[in-house]
Amino acid sequence: MTNELEISQAFRDFVVDRGKVRIDVWLAENLVNLSRSRVQKLIEDGQVYLNDRICTQKKEVLKQGDSIHVHIPAVVPSHIEAQDIPLDILYEDEFLVIINKPANFVVHPAPGHGDGTLVNALLAHCPDLQGIGGVERPGIVHRLDKDTTGAIVVAKTELVLNDLQAQIKAKTARREYLAVVYGSTHEDSGTIDLPIGRHPTQRKKMAVVPIEKGGKNAITHWQVKERLGNYSWLHFQLETGRTHQIRVHTTQMGHPIIGDQLYGSGHSVGVNLTGQALHAFRLTLTHPISGEEVSAIAPIPPEMEKLVKVLKNRRNNG
Repeated sequence: MTNELEISQAFRDFVVDRGKVRIDVWLAENLVNLSRSRVQKLIEDGQVYLNDRICTQKKEVLKQGDSIHVHIPAVVPSHIEAQDIPLDILYEDEFLVIINKPANFVVHPAPGHGDGTLVNALLAHCPDLQGIGGVERPGIVHRLDKDTTGAIVVAKTELVLNDLQAQIKAKTARREYLAVVYGSTHEDSGTIDLPIGRHPTQRKKMAVVPIEKGGKNAITHWQVKERLGNYSWLHFQLETGRTHQIRVHTTQMGHPIIGDQLYGSGHSVGVNLTGQALHAFRLTLTHPISGEEVSAIAPIPPEMEKLVKVLKNRRNNG
């Protein structure tokens, strides 16, 4: 099998080394930086020739010795502007990058946040992106809310994006969070298994919604890291990754996250916070190319450190 680690030319020619295999499967194995869905799109668009004829059937079965000619269109420039915004890099190689995202930093351009986002910054930081779906852009594997800090992984190639997303779906990638919440939990640890969906009346919010009404399975494991008087410092590990999952689940527990203006109580603790006291502190995954474990730890942001220190002092002096 041809081991093409980079796709740097517009054309590729192959001689099939085995038969009785679908053309989209064989090409996905040999053009390793293109996903199977991308290969299928090339076939559908008439960019693949089998034995000198256009092949538009992704299920076409190959014979050993068949010749394949593939035209790979140039990557289309992204419509998103590259912006030179400083990034705190926790890990990086030619395939992926793990960023320590600060609070008040949107991941992807959206209405009201057309620029100044993580994607804008990554387009400037990684000028030689090979493209996702034929477009020059970074592959956002998972997201963090604007005011949630910590580790977020971004793929530089389509293959790596698909692999990392599959790891998250299969629960082999571990995402661990820290948060400071109101109140003291009765137990030292637990699991919240409650489906999450869009709030029925407040469209900016998510809520616990029964599956039969559109909610999606959501599981959060939690453990007390330290009790801080009338507050708790909790450790979380996500089994699923629904929008606002930890924020919704802690609110449902009766222990909303400090500083969470959308789900929290609004009660001031005397420490100015840019966002909610929720931090993605460790991300562990299997490198899609090397197969080695990659674990990135994002240092606790100064605001959270100060918050914990203030609450400890109150507890000790109370």
